[in-house]
Amino acid sequence: MVAPEVLTIGRVSVDLYADEPGAAFTDPQHFSKSIGGTATNVAVAAARLGHRAAVLTKVGADPFGDYVVAKLESFGVDTRFVGRHARLRTPLAFAALTPPEDPELLFYREPSAPDMQLEIGDVDDDTIRDVDVLWLAGSALADDPARHTIVEITRTRALRRHTVLDLDYRAPLWTSEREASAVIGRALVIATVVLGNRAECRVAVGTDDPDDAATAILEHDQIELAVVKMGGDGVLVATRDGRTVVPPRPVKVVCGLGAGDAFGGALVHGLLLGWPPVRTVEFANAAGAIVAGRLLCADAMPTLDEITAVIEGGTP
Repeated sequence: MVAPEVLTIGRVSVDLYADEPGAAFTDPQHFSKSIGGTATNVAVAAARLGHRAAVLTKVGADPFGDYVVAKLESFGVDTRFVGRHARLRTPLAFAALTPPEDPELLFYREPSAPDMQLEIGDVDDDTIRDVDVLWLAGSALADDPARHTIVEITRTRALRRHTVLDLDYRAPLWTSEREASAVIGRALVIATVVLGNRAECRVAVGTDDPDDAATAILEHDQIELAVVKMGGDGVLVATRDGRTVVPPRPVKVVCGLGAGDAFGGALVHGLLLGWPPVRTVEFANAAGAIVAGRLLCADAMPTLDEITAVIEGGTP
């Protein structure tokens, strides 16, 4: 079997998105079904851009688990590392567009989620060492055994380029922000590339000031690139050679979910092609803007032609 170019590790769920903007969960609603979770969406986004992408996660031994696997395969994502848990059910995530820019999320992951049950042996050491991009979602560190497993995976990886930590803080998945800060902050030592928004940077390094956060991230000698997403203020790209703010791309937001994951998949594209950081983030920013103007996450991930058209002057 052909080896993947990128392996993402983390959450998966069946996502249900409200079709009616502005309607709360207490209102009558219709929902559109797809799949989601940061690691899942980034793998789909990278596959949509022509890369061999795989995801390390777990689903339940239930019909929704069957749906997740079939949906991933329809997107061209390698599912050899998608495990099945005999007892825990495939997670659900509901989104109400209240407002569209920052939807209300409701997770069903109790008593735990299959993707928190990752164990040593769920992925082989050769893949961990050899894959060109290893993408770790911070939310996957929220509980054991996944937390311990990811630490062991990164020991096997031994800080090879490119080991990416997406800070990916989701408050409902943690017992407290204090715990998340401690765990995600310690995880900076396992990465060579780190990205997150202002709030995620506050959790990881104690400040939401973009420049201060980038400085704190780059204090770790092995980190080559820090990317701080600043919403309407653009994206800060920071390396030891300098800093650049990539301006935002105006878009009428349909759903704020998934834009960051489209950004991530496009960032993977630039890393794999060896692009300079600023070019990579400009490309990723265009991808994120496209998905912000669409309802779903995984289904909405853009093609290379769509991103190129936006960069060349089109509208998302």
